[in-house]
Amino acid sequence: MKRRNFLKLAGIGTSGIVAPQLSRAETLVVKPGFVQEVAREIPVVEEFDVIVCGAGPAGVAAAIAAGRSGAKTLLIEVCGCLGGIWTAGILSYILDYANKKGLMQEIFAGIEKLNGRTVTKSGKPTNTCDVEIMKVLLEDMCTAAGVQILLHTRVCAALKNVSGRVEHVITESKSGREAFRAKLFIDCTGDGDLAAYAGCGFDMGQAGTGNTQPMSLIALLMGISAGDIGEFYRSEDSAASWASPKDKLKAEMERGGHSPSYGKPSLFRVYDDLFMLMANHEYGVKGTSVRDITNATIRARKELHNLINGLRSLGGIWKNLRIVATAEQIGVREGRRIHGMYTVTQNDLAEGKTHEDAVCRATFGIDVHSTDPKKEKGIEKAPVKAKPYDIPIRALIARDVGGLMMAGRCISGDFIAHSSYRVTGNSVALGEAAGKVAALAAKNNCLPQNVKIPT
Repeated sequence: MKRRNFLKLAGIGTSGIVAPQLSRAETLVVKPGFVQEVAREIPVVEEFDVIVCGAGPAGVAAAIAAGRSGAKTLLIEVCGCLGGIWTAGILSYILDYANKKGLMQEIFAGIEKLNGRTVTKSGKPTNTCDVEIMKVLLEDMCTAAGVQILLHTRVCAALKNVSGRVEHVITESKSGREAFRAKLFIDCTGDGDLAAYAGCGFDMGQAGTGNTQPMSLIALLMGISAGDIGEFYRSEDSAASWASPKDKLKAEMERGGHSPSYGKPSLFRVYDDLFMLMANHEYGVKGTSVRDITNATIRARKELHNLINGLRSLGGIWKNLRIVATAEQIGVREGRRIHGMYTVTQNDLAEGKTHEDAVCRATFGIDVHSTDPKKEKGIEKAPVKAKPYDIPIRALIARDVGGLMMAGRCISGDFIAHSSYRVTGNSVALGEAAGKVAALAAKNNCLPQNVKIPT
């Protein structure tokens, strides 16, 4: 190949490197405490029926459901894999899944087929999965549904038309700043980022105080054997409670010289020689603050290594204990709760409320991880006893802007209700419903609130 042709293919001119998309070195207008960016045109890369922002359990379910319903669908994710807290967060333990049909059961079936689902000694499948197999499965399912995937891409703005309907999402990535247009959008970012950019109202934290539940960084451990540490984790073959294994593990950690910030540290068996550990609480931090998340992650990772080093120093069953990995993404329990056309409340849980437009039956109890470590380092006492309750599609439709839905933990609810519905089994069911409704709305050129709920 001639040098000139090679340079042309490589994007390099004979006079030097040319990269038009990323060449943003303009003269800036500087004001005290600010710089003013020069206005620029952002290319609209492509148009879709449905765009899903965030590829956690809710997002992948929404994208798969929309794609299978015939909608041209784009799934945007900031991390380098699909699955969110399941994969980037290595939370391999799935809650509130047993009564869920559809995609949740299909995901478990796929994991089992790939030998990535934990099985007890008696042969009983559990709700614990191999996170690496989960990554591949979700990619395969999205691809088979015709979903276009953009990894390593962050949503940074939303644009509305004059009637207040979202029409474009703006992203940042290695390809620069890009715009994508769609008929319907689904916010599955967990923290409600897209909805906030679009101008939706939201709540965050406890009413009155704004305190949010702590974050937790998950770790995968090796060098221990299920047969040796049976008293420190709960097998699903056992009818015993979680309390004793957690208390014994905490005592061992303290014997190793470090008391965990979470008062109920927990081990979950993935394989006989691989365990997931949740032992960390980062209190007083906001999921919408990059500085809080950064500092919490650094503190948490150091704590986990201290805890494991302490256990290993005890010798015996812990002598070969090692951390395989800590999560890329710290587990954020709570961010924005976007105002929807219905708000799920504490009273709904207490009453076991039902709805004609229900899209998810939540069975998980109230689970508020302590917001104040001076009072409690475990789970706060619930104000009411929760009964199984319905989440209606209205809680997934944004109240303040048009053409926008939510799925996952950023749906419309109060602080107590959120502590129950935020778990990932519910997120899958909510995402699946949002994807189906968004696809129908796009097909019929209407808003999601005008769609008849598919059965």
